[in-house]
Amino acid sequence: MKVRFVHQSFQDRVYTITAYGLLTLLFVLVLYPLLYVVSASFSDPDAVASGQMWLWPVGLNLDGYRSVFAHKRVLSGFLNSLFYMGVGTLINVCMTVLAAYPMSRKDFAPRNVLMLLFVFTMLFSGGMIPTYLLVKDLGLLDTRWALLLPGAMAVWNMIIARTFFQSQIPHELLEASQLDGCNDFRFVRSIVLPLSGPIIAVLSLFYAVGHWNQYFQALLYLRDQQLYPLQIVLREILIQNEVDTSAFSGKDAEELVKLHGLLKYALIVVSSLPVLILYPFVQQFFVKGVMIGSLKG
Repeated sequence: MKVRFVHQSFQDRVYTITAYGLLTLLFVLVLYPLLYVVSASFSDPDAVASGQMWLWPVGLNLDGYRSVFAHKRVLSGFLNSLFYMGVGTLINVCMTVLAAYPMSRKDFAPRNVLMLLFVFTMLFSGGMIPTYLLVKDLGLLDTRWALLLPGAMAVWNMIIARTFFQSQIPHELLEASQLDGCNDFRFVRSIVLPLSGPIIAVLSLFYAVGHWNQYFQALLYLRDQQLYPLQIVLREILIQNEVDTSAFSGKDAEELVKLHGLLKYALIVVSSLPVLILYPFVQQFFVKGVMIGSLKG
């Protein structure tokens, strides 16, 4: 079998070289800060402060990570964020699917009116103060539900899921199941959900990242430090300079200042790990789900 190579014109080659060059430059610009933060978290603080470390770790040092886990609220914040991410994502995906599927049904008469109401909320909202008063009147202040229920569904994600159902779930499947006596709830459970793996993976990733990075809502609605997510603890350490130095009582003031810099890098790495670990497992569905849910229909 002969392999034929397509001859490229001079303009095509210039375009290809330029495109790959720009993409490589963007890749380096994005990758370098990430490598620098990871390397700095493992490096000797003197090497980081003096600029000796610019890419790879210099002088292995784990004091930053020891200080992270010695902080009195890092572990509780980490566990709280995992809880908000897990339970919140489950609520979000269930609410989104339950709203998106009826909106995708052509035989659902009020779907256009309801869709207009959904889209209206994307353009106009009650505002921060009315939302706070509503959360307060519902008795959700200073509870975990304050971070889970007010944002139970994102309309944009519902639109993506609705488009996926319209383009990927044939109406003939519904008609065949109805002839066999299948009701709507069983049809969703037995047919729609098994065929919707890509879009569920996309929704789960979107919602999980949102819950993991959740910061402002926790700042508004929570006062109990035992309920703080990791991002609030991160704020205390990075902005308010609250560092538990009891585990490093033998160090002088200058060493503690350097340790605080390492602590920032180490905490950034620790707080980013769950999302970095989660993404490879849904990456194969992510591209397919986003493309189908956003372009078709």
